[in-house]
Amino acid sequence: MPTPPPSPRTELRRKSDRADYGRATIDAIVDQALICNIAFNHGGSVHCLPTSCWRVGDHLYIHGANNSRMAAALLAGECSVCIAHLDGLVLARSAFHHSMNYRSVVIYGRFEEVVDPECKLAAFNAFVDFVSPGRSARVREPSAAEISGTKLLRIPLHEAAAKMRSGGVIDADDDMAIPVWAGVIPLTLQSGIPERDSVCRSEDSPHLPTFLER
Repeated sequence: MPTPPPSPRTELRRKSDRADYGRATIDAIVDQALICNIAFNHGGSVHCLPTSCWRVGDHLYIHGANNSRMAAALLAGECSVCIAHLDGLVLARSAFHHSMNYRSVVIYGRFEEVVDPECKLAAFNAFVDFVSPGRSARVREPSAAEISGTKLLRIPLHEAAAKMRSGGVIDADDDMAIPVWAGVIPLTLQSGIPERDSVCRSEDSPHLPTFLER
């Protein structure tokens, strides 16, 4: 049986066949995201800002300065978080039927602050290892002042929905004879060649997340 939507606001009403409410799917999409976009209210206005993110267990984490207005707004009220990966451009024979292949997750809820220094350190190390696996064991750990000077927030993933499209062109029968290229142009997130710092004393190369292609 498919997993039902966790709440009315997470239920997809258009293209509901593209929805997936299972945690395995949601976690897989979240775990390939280096950036999320967060929509929230502040000062009587709606804002949507990008920020780095990472998952540990049942929560999505973000961090920022202690005097961050976004962090204050997120702790004061509910928000929505969006993560999206673009996997391909779908070029059809008609302008109307052009599309994109993608994987996305929307999370609803409210962020909470993590204040325990040991929990903050563990989460920051997880972030460093997410960006470059194994790196937290090789670099200097954050100092007590750095930890206390950084606000750490997390939001639970229990109210989330994934939406995805994959596959090829869906054209009307009347358009099939139009003599124009049709198909899918795959897209991937790819790293470039690492650029060594001018005073770097190490000859090794950094480790990359498995979802980054080189």
